[in-house]
Amino acid sequence: MGLRTDLQTLLETLLGSRNVYFQPPPSIEMKYPCIIYELTDMDTMFANNVPYKIEKRYSMTVIDKDPDSLIPDKIAALPKCIFDRHFVTDNLNHNIFIIYF
Repeated sequence: MGLRTDLQTLLETLLGSRNVYFQPPPSIEMKYPCIIYELTDMDTMFANNVPYKIEKRYSMTVIDKDPDSLIPDKIAALPKCIFDRHFVTDNLNHNIFIIYF
């Protein structure tokens, strides 16, 4: 679909801030709400044993103090995006999504 930087821009637009982190180091102090994402896999389609299309799969975590946040709904509406799970840690709501981009 696009470059990782395109995904970064899209997520920043949906979130309405620059609190979008790609594979953040543990030392970074995050501001909430935020989105953390990382590359988890690449799906390759072949024709005559030659790759002709490669889609990267990213895991995205929306972290927000608000349990009724609308951000997960915006992320869920993206093409090729699937909700994976939800959990709460340190009074922060985590919504995990998988997206092919």
